[in-house]
Amino acid sequence: MTVSSLHYTVNLSSLPIPQLTSIKNQLTQELQHLTNSFSQLRAAQSKFRDCINSIKNGIEKEEKKEGASILVPLTPSLYVPGKLASTETVLVDIGTGFFLEKTPPAARQFYTSKVDELGKNLKDIEKIVQGKQGNLNVVEDGI
Repeated sequence: MTVSSLHYTVNLSSLPIPQLTSIKNQLTQELQHLTNSFSQLRAAQSKFRDCINSIKNGIEKEEKKEGASILVPLTPSLYVPGKLASTETVLVDIGTGFFLEKTPPAARQFYTSKVDELGKNLKDIEKIVQGKQGNLNVVEDGI
């Protein structure tokens, strides 16, 4: 039985049980961290999709006029009443408390690119998790 990591191979049958247990614990911690990161990226991706839907359904779909009453989404389930200040531009949250004014199509494109980028990152993390899980299974079989 062997575990491949980076560019070397370790024969697990030659390792003592305490060392195998240590490797198992390390792999378990890494898997927990990667799983948490995966969940956080998935949540961020969902928030960006919500932003795209807010733009599509809030401004572009209904072609609202300035001064129209709208519901402003604070969270996916919490909305507050507001008045539409402009239909030409929207504020886009670019992170760490900074906002940019963009046209609705440009804002949708910004959020779409973020969703796509996070999708690629999620696929990469998923491959890493599968590899680590496989290594963990091999180590557990060796114990």
